[in-house]
Amino acid sequence: MFSVTVRDHIMIAHSFRGEVFGPAQRLHGATFLVDATFRREQLDEDNIVVDIGLATRELGAVVGELNYRNLDNEPEFAGVNTSTEFLAKWIADRLAERVHKGALGEGAKGLAGITVTLHESHVAWASYERGL
Repeated sequence: MFSVTVRDHIMIAHSFRGEVFGPAQRLHGATFLVDATFRREQLDEDNIVVDIGLATRELGAVVGELNYRNLDNEPEFAGVNTSTEFLAKWIADRLAERVHKGALGEGAKGLAGITVTLHESHVAWASYERGL
């Protein structure tokens, strides 16, 4: 399996509901490094996994929808604990939609899957992997 990873970052604010979250139940900020890995079994006719420029642009557009937002105030996330794991899936699903619409080029239609990893810090991160 071949893969290409592109990276961006987001800064958000949010809070959580539930005792398991301790002090994170209060409003707090988070800065995530965001890696999006695109996978395929065979390289395309240009011998690439995906156009890195297009992948970078589309990841930037997706994370731009969240950047500098208080997710507690976003209707889409009302009543949702926007955990790192949840956000990784949210980003992966938006990227998948863009692949299917052709935003990453014709060659991207041969992709097998996407993994999105959000790094909370240098010692903790979460990922979501999905097929295409």
